[in-house]
Amino acid sequence: MNKYMEIALQEAKNGINAGHGGPFGCVVVKNGEIVGRGHNEVIRRNDPTCHGEVMAIRDACRNLNSFDLSGCELYTTAEPCPMCFGAILWANIRKVYYGCTISDTDKLGFRDEIFCTSSFDIKTEMDRKECLGLFEEYKAIKDRKSY
Repeated sequence: MNKYMEIALQEAKNGINAGHGGPFGCVVVKNGEIVGRGHNEVIRRNDPTCHGEVMAIRDACRNLNSFDLSGCELYTTAEPCPMCFGAILWANIRKVYYGCTISDTDKLGFRDEIFCTSSFDIKTEMDRKECLGLFEEYKAIKDRKSY
């Protein structure tokens, strides 16, 4: 068994035993060193964004003092949901290793699969002109950081 996946599994078990959430644990690795770890804390924090991958990414960012995790790899007990995959891409993580599939998590009663296979018509454009004005103000700031 891969040593990083073994640690991700232990993270998930710690979260399950503490009643924090589902069986999802994760570690972020850079140059062979674990720089972030986390497990699902949705129930503990009453926050639907506290998936294992997001918690590990937040931990890695704190530990590296950077929002850019270029050069990092992520090991997680389950295939990332669309939200987590978006966070992984935004963090510039180069490689993801996962254990169970989204189909496996669906069998436990989690809703990941519906977010991958369905389209939701819940968006409506509103006040675009005013929001574009804000974007122009931001664009005019000198020495702003892009990410």
